Amino acid sequence: MSKEETKDLTYAQASGELEQIVQKMQSPECGIDELSELTKRAKELLELCRKKLTATDEEVKKILDSMSD
Repeated sequence: MSKEETKDLTYAQASGELEQIVQKMQSPECGIDELSELTKRAKELLELCRKKLTATDEEVKKILDSMSD
């Protein structure tokens, strides 16, 4: 999946894919080459999740701030 396609994932989709990656990494059949690719993909997904969480946190703070005015 390209980085462009990664941007279109929801948090739940990215989180689910991360869970699948962890399971594959823990498998004895996971080779070094596959491990490298899985690690790169996991990094992309983690960055996406972090951005979504940060954006949501900021949005919630704005909403709460506007309610206290």
